[in-house]
Amino acid sequence: MRQRSTGLAAAIAGLLATAAATPGLAGGPLYRYVDERGVIHFTDAPTDSRFDPVNPPDPDASRSARAYDGVISLVARMQDVPPALVKAVIRTESNFNRLAVSPKGAQGLMQLMPSTAQHLGVQDPFESFQNVEGGVRYLRRLIDRYGSWRLALAAYNAGPEAVDHYGGIPPYRETREYVRKVLAYYDRYDADFAR
Repeated sequence: MRQRSTGLAAAIAGLLATAAATPGLAGGPLYRYVDERGVIHFTDAPTDSRFDPVNPPDPDASRSARAYDGVISLVARMQDVPPALVKAVIRTESNFNRLAVSPKGAQGLMQLMPSTAQHLGVQDPFESFQNVEGGVRYLRRLIDRYGSWRLALAAYNAGPEAVDHYGGIPPYRETREYVRKVLAYYDRYDADFAR
């Protein structure tokens, strides 16, 4: 019986992902999370940080965790940021989908807002190298500003103004969950990059 319900959930997830990737079939982006009982929840208007985007597949690259390791390694070393941290931010922000667009308009692998991309000189936020290079430069500035990965990540998510206002990680559930996720992915990806 458990296998049947899991199979049904997988079929529903597949149909919803197809709908999300097919223009006109879905009204907007979809989000999902799996609860502690293994139940998959979908929404088009997430109000909970546990939801992750169900993005259309990137036609130009595999969405595997290693698809962008070369770009990540090069750019991270240029900015003296650990590549595993950059990879963790990308995983949390876009799930390695260079075509991802958030409901708020953030774009590409590192989910740069158009104004931030423009400020960083990123002309095409959907071009992998430009997006990662701009995002890592921004992350480096935040690390230098706050002297702490946790605060830099909070500022990447909620904005430096929020971190300054609260004198630390803002009391936003989304931001606290974001910092937790990135650091957990960092631990997972640390072994992907040779020292």
